[in-house]
Amino acid sequence: MVLPNPFRRSDENTVTVWGYSFQWTPEHLTREQMEPMKHTYDRLADECLTRLNEISPTPQKALPRTTDREARKRKDGKENPKRDLYILLRDNADKDEKLAELWNQVNTVPDWVDWDQIERGQEVFYRYGIPALKGLGFESLLGGMGAGRIVETLARTGGFSSKVARHRMFETAQFIFQVTMSLKDIQPGGDGFASAVRVRLLHAAVRARILNLAQTRPEYYSVEKLGIPVNDLDCIGTIASFSTLLIWGSLPRQGIFLREQEIKDYIALWKLVAYYLGVPTEPFDTPQKARSMLESILVHEVKPTEMSKILANNIITSLENTPPAWGSRGFLEAITRWLNGKDLSDRLGIGNPAYYYYGLVLGYCFFVSLWCYVQRTFPFLDRRHIARMRRHFWKIILNEKVGLGEEAKFDFKYVPGYDLTTKQGAKTERMRQSFGIELLGFLGLAGATVTTAAIGTIGYATYLKSQWGWKLMKI
Repeated sequence: MVLPNPFRRSDENTVTVWGYSFQWTPEHLTREQMEPMKHTYDRLADECLTRLNEISPTPQKALPRTTDREARKRKDGKENPKRDLYILLRDNADKDEKLAELWNQVNTVPDWVDWDQIERGQEVFYRYGIPALKGLGFESLLGGMGAGRIVETLARTGGFSSKVARHRMFETAQFIFQVTMSLKDIQPGGDGFASAVRVRLLHAAVRARILNLAQTRPEYYSVEKLGIPVNDLDCIGTIASFSTLLIWGSLPRQGIFLREQEIKDYIALWKLVAYYLGVPTEPFDTPQKARSMLESILVHEVKPTEMSKILANNIITSLENTPPAWGSRGFLEAITRWLNGKDLSDRLGIGNPAYYYYGLVLGYCFFVSLWCYVQRTFPFLDRRHIARMRRHFWKIILNEKVGLGEEAKFDFKYVPGYDLTTKQGAKTERMRQSFGIELLGFLGLAGATVTTAAIGTIGYATYLKSQWGWKLMKI
């Protein structure tokens, strides 16, 4: 919940946006300074995508929905293997100048990379695993739908309809798990590295498709108004939502505050991910620069539209009473409001559930914050907790009934088309099969109640003793 800070002093430089207050400094960007970033993008990835399409053309039957099973079927009824742009790039890098340029770029480790720091940054994510995932899901992604300009690109892919939004979020979770799983995974040649390159080329494919459609029908997408699809500013905002927003937004609102070294390490990790993705890394040179960029984006870019409402509510509909969290709609709406605040939640059309659900969210925050603080206090518990979270999260991704069932290759699955948009999904009734995340709320609320009662009893007993010499009865 966005609570006011009673110790904060406001002056002419204090800015409050969507319930978040900060001091405006020269490091923050004006609207005019941010405007050019809407029209710059990863040109190298676009050029390489063109080369890769020439080497291995996309099956025509795969449009406008590529990589479905029907499009991959051969005449003999068997399926062709999925086209993997990372493998294509790797295997053809020595045959084309542009492909070689991209391959050499991503495989060249920048001088500013400290692998020990990157490994510590990976551990930060799992140290605060459950609250970190809740922050990424309900503030970074769902709350991020408040960025109305970016939503126009997402809506044109159909990737956030109520039927597929959950699958889309699991793909995002897989990407995060892969870049944080181990140091080997994030280094060149690792699984996280490969996924980052795939996502980079996927962004190029989405960009090319929308721009091609806009050339034929200018009314389909306005580059002048919305900027280039998946532009530099959009990508910087995405990295910021996965890193900076988690540090100064999602986790503090769940009662968790990172230590200074943890902040530096986590920002450094996502700066490296940004480098692999072809995203400008300068905004993440220091934690303060990263925070200033996030706050500038909050001021200038978070402007919800009607489409923002549709996509945000589709996410809740797709997650309602589904594993592994098994959260009811009331709980999901309560935690969304807790993390994003009343103003933004109202603009996104998020329902206002009964106070009972806010009590559960309060109990959940008490439970996870206490759990995380205890774990990180003792090194042996911290190491065991991080290892357990890594195993548990990845097991969920590979579970057919709960997660994806297999590793996603980030292929061009949600392809923009003239007649394709995202509509409001109908609410569905699903039978809950487990208490899930709400059980943590019950436990936390019960624990907080017992703790408060115990402290009150001890305090009252101490008061009585000091006033009247009250003593415990001897038996």
